[in-house]
Amino acid sequence: MTSTGYWWLALGLGLVVAVVATVLLHIFLMQVWRVERAAGQVWAAGKQVAANTSTTWLLGVTADRLGSLIEEAERHEQLLSSGTAAEAGRR
Repeated sequence: MTSTGYWWLALGLGLVVAVVATVLLHIFLMQVWRVERAAGQVWAAGKQVAANTSTTWLLGVTADRLGSLIEEAERHEQLLSSGTAAEAGRR
């Protein structure tokens, strides 16, 4: 093989390598875009979860106040059922 033949062989192999590299890079780019879309969806879902659970710390306060409200309602019920409400109204 002459030196010109070797040059053509080297150029041909270089072209094949360039085409294969381009195809592989394109496949890689498509996978990166797919991962990026999925990460965006995970981020959006995470923000929704955070928004839905941002006030859960209030549940303890709500439970305490509900207990106080139930106690007060029971006192009212006892007062009204014992007949002392009429006596209290006369004072």
